[in-house]
Amino acid sequence: MARNDEIEVLNECEGIVEESQAKKELGERAGVAGSSPELLGLADFVVRSLDEKFSGSAESGSEIFSSPQPVVGHCNTAPARSSSFSQSSKSHELPSSEKREAPKVDFTLDKLPDKEKKRLIENLVKIQQDGTVEVDVTKSERVASELLELDAVGSNPFSFNVSEITSDCNKSVPKLNVAMLVVGTRGDVQPFIAFAKRLQEYGHNVRLATHINFRKFVKSAGVDFYPLGGDPRIMAGYMARTKGFLLSGPTEISTQRKQLKEIIYSLLPACTEPDLDTGVPFRAQAIIANPPAYGHAHVAEALGVPLHIFFTMPWTPTNEFPHPFARVPQSAAYRLSYIIVDLVVWWGIRGYVNEFRKRKLKLPPIAYFSTYHGSISHLPTGYMWSPQLVPKPADWGSQVDVVGYCFLNLGPKYQPPRELVEWIEQGTKPIYIGFGSIPLDDEKNITAIILEALKETGQRGIIGRGWGSLGSLSEVPVDVYLLDDCPHDWLFPRCAAVIHHGGAGTTATGLRAGCPTTIIPFFGDQFFWGDRILAKGVGPAPIPISELTVERLSSAIKFMLEPEVKLRAMELAREIENEEGVANAVSAFHRHLPDELPPAPPETPDLEPPNPFEWLCQTLERWCCLPCAP
Repeated sequence: MARNDEIEVLNECEGIVEESQAKKELGERAGVAGSSPELLGLADFVVRSLDEKFSGSAESGSEIFSSPQPVVGHCNTAPARSSSFSQSSKSHELPSSEKREAPKVDFTLDKLPDKEKKRLIENLVKIQQDGTVEVDVTKSERVASELLELDAVGSNPFSFNVSEITSDCNKSVPKLNVAMLVVGTRGDVQPFIAFAKRLQEYGHNVRLATHINFRKFVKSAGVDFYPLGGDPRIMAGYMARTKGFLLSGPTEISTQRKQLKEIIYSLLPACTEPDLDTGVPFRAQAIIANPPAYGHAHVAEALGVPLHIFFTMPWTPTNEFPHPFARVPQSAAYRLSYIIVDLVVWWGIRGYVNEFRKRKLKLPPIAYFSTYHGSISHLPTGYMWSPQLVPKPADWGSQVDVVGYCFLNLGPKYQPPRELVEWIEQGTKPIYIGFGSIPLDDEKNITAIILEALKETGQRGIIGRGWGSLGSLSEVPVDVYLLDDCPHDWLFPRCAAVIHHGGAGTTATGLRAGCPTTIIPFFGDQFFWGDRILAKGVGPAPIPISELTVERLSSAIKFMLEPEVKLRAMELAREIENEEGVANAVSAFHRHLPDELPPAPPETPDLEPPNPFEWLCQTLERWCCLPCAP
């Protein structure tokens, strides 16, 4: 397997695992009912064989697996309690009296010691140079079948009774305290601001918890803000260097582990602590989160509140296409790729999550393979993209909605610099080139390629500098404009075409503006969106950043300027413009709320001024990333 050192660091330096007899195939091919034909077959045989092979063989591994405490799936959300909502303790912990025992779950693969679990996953997974995960079911069909069996038998983790769909569901929902937990860059945060503003119109008290970098952005939109841990610039730099979410060395793991820990430990106070500016109490009655806010489900479980996932890329298993972070040579393994990515991510964060559950949430630890029993595939989930670009897969049930793009519409209020307006108006429509929040290692060479491609095709260009300092030039050509910051929904309608990294938000805005698009992906879902652009005929094949040349970029520009490409882009733009993504997101949230909701927290109109010493201790604790001893 390539880059074994990455897996070793990811698995906390547990050592190379030698091949064992357990790795041999158990005989016959096996599959699960409901999967593709290549995997149909003998799921019962696989389960029985694994039971016979491994029953009673679990060694005394980590504390997580040797603990006598019950284990639960990490997305299982507990039912709402009717107890009154009091303020959380000063250390952001739940009282020990609120600790609940979860039902035991027993999966065959969780009987294995840690090293055997690791080896089984390694046998299915190969990490590519672009950071994606290659999944090949032919390498270990028995393990693949067992993992698919977990998905097949998994049940809805909610104890809530999901409300029936009604035409007036928006009007019948009570006003709630809603905590939004969003991790990522500006492109990840922006659609949630639009979502939050619309929820406020229905009377909900919405707190958007995200990175401190976006405090001004959130508050300027009139939405309450609470800081989450982690620095999106550091995380974006890590993603760019390692080509995705997988770790590459001791330096990288130290940085990323710190970021993940800060995020996880900030989630509970984001749902329970008073407003940091006003001191007004807050206790979430419902949580909306994106998947990278690892820990969202555990907080929802501890608080007994409903959780609704919203995201800008596919995260729910389907047989129609693989996970955006995965490469799958067999279409039969498309669904399996989601399980594998989930398990790989979970392997890297399980220690922090179980520590968080034990010390802060007063919940029992959870086992490794049982994680997927409660994956987000069993949670209400809304996807923020146009169904015109990616229709809802046929195997996604009623719990999943494709709501459409959620645009914030910053353009109408934007006051552009006079020199920008004059430059745009003095010639033909320019080509936009920018990579947003992606840090660049070789910005000078990339800038040179862009300038030469513009010159070769005779086009004017606006270069968005972004976080990568693109376009650092001592002398700027007359046909090039360097732009630091500008709302894309104002800029893109004034452009002939756009070239960017393929972030979901930038892609959405370009398509809405009717711009032919070239995507230069760096990692992750950017390749997925590049493929979708090609499939719709509104842009050329994506050009990975490592393969960017003057010739390929020039060819892409010429393709985008073809009249039929522009025509297809305008047709798609009209369809997207008629969608109501934000309204659909609100309707989906309301529709999936349970019949019985947690009670509102008691009103406290007369707040006493905080004790200065107490305030200092609480503030210092929020800044500290190290958990206190229980």
